[in-house]
Amino acid sequence: MKKVKLLLLTLLLPILAIAQETQPAKKPVTKKRGPLMGIQADLLRGPYLQMATPTSMTVRWRTNVYDRSRVKYGLSADSLTMRTDDSTLVNEHIVTLKNLKPSTKYFYTVGNLADTTLQGDAENYFYTFPETGSEQLVRIAGFGDCGNNSINQRSVRDQVVNYLGDKYLNAWILMGDNAYSDGTDAEFQAKFFNLYKDNLLKKYPLYPVPGNHDYHDFNSSPANDQNKIAYYQNFSLPTQGEAGGVASNTESYYSYDIANIHFLALDSYGPDKKGTHIYDQMGEQVEWVKKDLAANQNKKWVVAYWHHPPYTMGSHDSDKESLLVKIRENFIKTLEDGGVDLILCGHSHVYERTKLIKGYYGKEADYDAKKYEVSSSTALYDGSKNSAPYLKSKTKTNGTVYVVSGSAGALGGHKETWPHNAMYYSNNEVGGAVMLEVEGNRLDLKWICSDGKIGDHFTMMKDVKKDEEKTLMQDKKLTK
Repeated sequence: MKKVKLLLLTLLLPILAIAQETQPAKKPVTKKRGPLMGIQADLLRGPYLQMATPTSMTVRWRTNVYDRSRVKYGLSADSLTMRTDDSTLVNEHIVTLKNLKPSTKYFYTVGNLADTTLQGDAENYFYTFPETGSEQLVRIAGFGDCGNNSINQRSVRDQVVNYLGDKYLNAWILMGDNAYSDGTDAEFQAKFFNLYKDNLLKKYPLYPVPGNHDYHDFNSSPANDQNKIAYYQNFSLPTQGEAGGVASNTESYYSYDIANIHFLALDSYGPDKKGTHIYDQMGEQVEWVKKDLAANQNKKWVVAYWHHPPYTMGSHDSDKESLLVKIRENFIKTLEDGGVDLILCGHSHVYERTKLIKGYYGKEADYDAKKYEVSSSTALYDGSKNSAPYLKSKTKTNGTVYVVSGSAGALGGHKETWPHNAMYYSNNEVGGAVMLEVEGNRLDLKWICSDGKIGDHFTMMKDVKKDEEKTLMQDKKLTK
């Protein structure tokens, strides 16, 4: 009997094989699941954009399970003809798109290697940065002390979006205290990523710096190991000069270029590898700042930003708080001597703005307008009396404007001597964010408030012709 069964099986196998070969080919089925059988990979965070340059963009997102990464992209939303894959199983997805064209709009989706799209629609797009040195118009928004999940945070966000309308924002920066109160990953999720995911994070590349609250990640006490706090886990930052500037070899501080602007993003709270801080002249960060400024003298504009301000009488007192005193007395001269045009800080939950000043490193009572103001103009450039723009030369270190903008979330407070004597304009009643608009030799800063108004603004120009300077000093506007 066994021999009969074996004979029948031998005869049937070729027939079955022929039948299988003659079946019509089935179309491949696109799997809709992640690598763990039966578990769908769901999007928990993002997408958000990092480390933008004229020819590259880094896209990040987080999933609930480990999955492989795919970004599909193209020049129109319905034709995503390019893709970048990463076969590594991760739940923190970091994909860098390379060989892009400058000043070009790209649409994109994020997903996995099974071609599942986790997120992507016609509103998923970005523009690469203009070529370095370009004089075309660029916009950069600045948010200070934003991550507290408040009504004010939402109002400021919405008014920035309203201001933009259909205009593009080339980048946005954070001036620290990005997730209250301790900078934990859960706080970053609830108070930062969830609030900005739909209208800012997926369109506009982000360049942040940390504040003191971002360092309170380990059991609500300052973290000793910088690289393990949530801030450094959540952001991808240029350390090797890949976005412009001198390599810093650390994510604590770095630099980058947008068109004809050079930015320095600094850490005013955490220690460097040697245990020194931003105010230590022999520290690693200060040494790097000096090298970076020296290497970028050819840039039309230089902007530096960090968390702790050298001058404020808002919710913090720059006369009495030792960190602020040390920054003012020991550090900012380095930036002024290096030709920095604008310094942006947060920490104090107000808005404050100086005129164009230089050489003032003392207490509030020491401020002497005649001695320290390079220009007495308001720089409003609106036709009012004494409103000419601040005029500078690219080859001279003639003054810096200091702005405190720490009310994009947290709001209010003031010290006894509010407003600070060095400030032209101060406001602790409404929140806001700054909008920097730069085109060629003109820089404009606007403070966009939570009520939709522009609370303050000023204009700075560089290397204007003599006849143009004469017109400007008569409080008249230049005609193009």
